[in-house]
Parts: sequence; structure tokens; C-alpha cells
Amino acid sequence: MKSQTFYDLSLPNLAIKANMLPPEAQKKMQCWIRSRHLICSGHFFVFETVDYSAIERFSECVGALGGTIISVDPSNKIWMGDHRQVILYQARASLHTPCHNLKQYWIKYGGFRSRFDEQA
Repeated sequence: MKSQTFYDLSLPNLAIKANMLPPEAQKKMQCWIRSRHLICSGHFFVFETVDYSAIERFSECVGALGGTIISVDPSNKIWMGDHRQVILYQARASLHTPCHNLKQYWIKYGGFRSRFDEQA
């Protein structure tokens, strides 16, 4: 018998105090840009991952840089191997602070598609 798991995706769980310094947060976000987990879409940063704890780390980074998490949604189920499906989470964040240069970093090293986008 298959069991169903309920995922609580409410935003109050992501109201985490920023307990990291902005240089460390910017370094982590740059790593996610290079690995194509984090893309820029308009004025928002979109983070995609299959690991929900990575969403929590992303929210800490955004908080340390003075931004806010707008939404966290399970966007899709993707196949890992032949027999296992996992949930793909998508988090949107807004970073409207003048002190960060992540947008320019994304222009130089990032892409328009995340690593989970289908190759059409």
C-alpha cells in the first residue's frame, strides 16, 4: 500500500533569522548560480532543488542579504533513475538591495535555464 506524505510549505517556517554574514551568503548564492540551481527571472531570483533543506539554507542567505522569500512551491516531480520520483521545489526571492552584485554575477556566469529544465 502506498503512503502519502504531506509537505508543509507555508512561509512562516522559512522565517529564519539571518545568522550568517552577507559575504558568506553571497558566496553560497554564487555557487548556486554556477551550478544552475539559481537563475534570475526579471527582478526575482528563482531557486530550484529537490532537497528541502537547501530551500531553508537559501532562505537564510536571502535574509542575510536583506531580501525576502516570496513563495515556495512544489513545481514538479522528476525522475531520479528508473524507479524513483522526487519532488522539485521552486523558491522565489526578491533582492532589492543596492549593496549586492548577484545580478551582474548571474549575467556573467549564470544561464536562463535551471539544471532541472527539460532539454527541448
